[in-house]
Amino acid sequence: MRTEKKQLIFISNKQEIISELQEGLSRYFEVNVVSSIHTAYTLALKLLPDIILIDQTSFTTQDLKNLENFKSTHFLNKSWLIMYANILDKAEIDLNYKPLLDDIFYDAASSTALSERLIDQVYANLSLSNYWKDAFLGLFNLLSNPVVLLQQEVIVSMNDSFKQTFKIDSADGVKLTDFVNCENKTKVKASLRNFARGKHMQATTRTALRLGDHKIRNAKISFSKLDKMLQGQYIMMIQFTEDDTYVKEEIGSICEMVNTCFEENSQLTNYSFTSREKEIIQLLCKGYKTKDISDRLFISPKTIEKHRANIIKRTNSETILESIIYAINHNLIDVSHA
Repeated sequence: MRTEKKQLIFISNKQEIISELQEGLSRYFEVNVVSSIHTAYTLALKLLPDIILIDQTSFTTQDLKNLENFKSTHFLNKSWLIMYANILDKAEIDLNYKPLLDDIFYDAASSTALSERLIDQVYANLSLSNYWKDAFLGLFNLLSNPVVLLQQEVIVSMNDSFKQTFKIDSADGVKLTDFVNCENKTKVKASLRNFARGKHMQATTRTALRLGDHKIRNAKISFSKLDKMLQGQYIMMIQFTEDDTYVKEEIGSICEMVNTCFEENSQLTNYSFTSREKEIIQLLCKGYKTKDISDRLFISPKTIEKHRANIIKRTNSETILESIIYAINHNLIDVSHA
């Protein structure tokens, strides 16, 4: 019994054939329709589809110039790349596109016949799958180190060792920042975001992680992107560097961008508030708004907003309310004067 639908991306701007194919394939495929090659490529990197079907009759030769990108990206090598083409253009298609394609269907065939061929082919070809992702997910469960598949700070998948170490059963709704100390969350989040967006394919750094038994252990963490175009998805492997719970201050990386981000954010936690920042926090505790503070301290609202941003950044918080709570809990302001 066929229960799992395959992923199909159909690149076309002709509504008639789109409607006919969606009707014929909806039982077997999740059909994603896009109107440009560029949009389809971006979507393909997210979905890792079983089939990419290109309607050549919707595009000019110029539109198809980047067709080779699909097969030049290793995550899409196992996607079945097909062209639905005009039989009158067969000579040109054979010359320019045939080496890039897995198959070509010409418009002499009806949309019903095309749907049937797609269904037969995808279920007859047992090797047609998201090969690279399947291979990775199968391999990383064999590793003794905790390993996760990340998209920025969000954990997409985790291996058995990670589950055992951090006492967690599922990756649903879990972020890497859930396993770091409160004061480190912002710097870790920023570093992960910068790495995902940057040009570096690998990076190594050190930080402290909270285990499932609530103990703190220092760890060397290594990142490796699966594909530089894959919307920020990458592998992270954890290697614990010592048995005790002492947390070292050193932070390092082979990636200068990640290293700088960690160092800058680490230094912020060592600073105390300036006298002006303390004044602003105390007035905020009294319920003063930006305009009220401006009138009271004779400084511009823009300057106050800059101070607020510094307070949030200094406390590794996301809102000014979190910053105030942090300041009170760590005795950074005199509450009696607030």
